[in-house]
Amino acid sequence: MKPSKTAENRETKSRRDPFEWVRQKAAEAVVQADQEAAETPRQMFLPGFDIGAFPNHLNRSSLIAPIARGRRKFHRQAAMVTRKDCVLEYTGEQLDEADGDLIMALIAFAQPFPLGAPVPLNRKELLRKIKPGSIGSTQYDWLYKSMKRLREGILFLEVRKPDGSTRYTVGKMESFNVLKELKYDGNSEAYSYTLDPRWVVMFGNREYSLIDWDKRLQIGRGLDMAKTLQRLVATSSDPVQRYALDWLKAKMEYVSPMRKFREALVGACEELERLEIISNHKIEDSTKGKMQLALWLQPSV
Repeated sequence: MKPSKTAENRETKSRRDPFEWVRQKAAEAVVQADQEAAETPRQMFLPGFDIGAFPNHLNRSSLIAPIARGRRKFHRQAAMVTRKDCVLEYTGEQLDEADGDLIMALIAFAQPFPLGAPVPLNRKELLRKIKPGSIGSTQYDWLYKSMKRLREGILFLEVRKPDGSTRYTVGKMESFNVLKELKYDGNSEAYSYTLDPRWVVMFGNREYSLIDWDKRLQIGRGLDMAKTLQRLVATSSDPVQRYALDWLKAKMEYVSPMRKFREALVGACEELERLEIISNHKIEDSTKGKMQLALWLQPSV
């Protein structure tokens, strides 16, 4: 096949300019390295947990949000709400807390396998971990749709150093799917799935939270905002944590007026107090005169 005109021009230019040749080879090396990272199975060990581990940068973002039924919008290379130390772009259907529970379960079930290798999945065993109660066609149908949603979701994550330079990126050259591969046999109703090996990068340097799964399963029906707050407070060991209300509202994809958001937020905090995840909460003015939520973590025994 004859090379394109652009490729010929680039090659001609690189012959004339040795610096251009070096830059071109460096760029090709980056692409090659990212492709190898996306294809080479890697083992990931997360000690001390059964289910409930998730990267901090994702827990602090709007990738997973307590959206209302029927409000699942589609993002297309959308900049999600994050902290200032990272950029997260996402293409796919908005993920809710149930999707988040499923991702955490899939990560846990994949622990015995190198990431990048197929993982056989017992769907009944999985549903028992994340959806207490009876299991029937409704739960199986939800699982099928959610797994499909995760397979189609595409992420780009850039994490920055304090000086603004890039620490690492995931999904820049080679696309990063929440699920790299998914297979479903309609006859046996069996799944197998593959996690992208680059999940290891996002869990690196212990930049992940461990969620108290037993307490998470006790959070009341219709209180997904409490689940979002549980994931958020788990990202820090600070005994008192403060979050701007306008940032929380955007992170939770909450579209109703601020007054209703505050009411829902109080209900979520009271649920976390009931479960002794936090000991107290307060909506107050910040030192800059903006409304913020203050949370006091339950002291560890």
